[in-house]
Amino acid sequence: QVQLVESGGGLVQAGGSLRLSCAASGSIFSINAMGWYRQAPGKQREWVAGITSGGSTNYVDSVKGRFTISRDNAKNTVYLQMNSLKPEDTAVYYCNANLFTAPTAKGVYWGQGTQVTVSS
Repeated sequence: QVQLVESGGGLVQAGGSLRLSCAASGSIFSINAMGWYRQAPGKQREWVAGITSGGSTNYVDSVKGRFTISRDNAKNTVYLQMNSLKPEDTAVYYCNANLFTAPTAKGVYWGQGTQVTVSS
């Protein structure tokens, strides 16, 4: 069994910052890419940022320059530092990991989500 547990969400004023964490645990052989998605009320889930096992990063245009994704491979943890937050960043944020539970057993796993609310 594999679990991804997120933390760090909350309520913040516009212009403020939050740092999300997502720790993967369980029967993990190796982790490839990890990422963050978000889903606002009434909208589809959208990809926000991704990071490869080697540390290469990508972001959706709307968060470039404000959000930073990073990971600690020793801790199987991915982070999302969110600065200059805007009300439109309000959403449930989910972490995602593409990982192997055995040398040839690959799967995609999701966290339970953490609420981020940005007040204007």
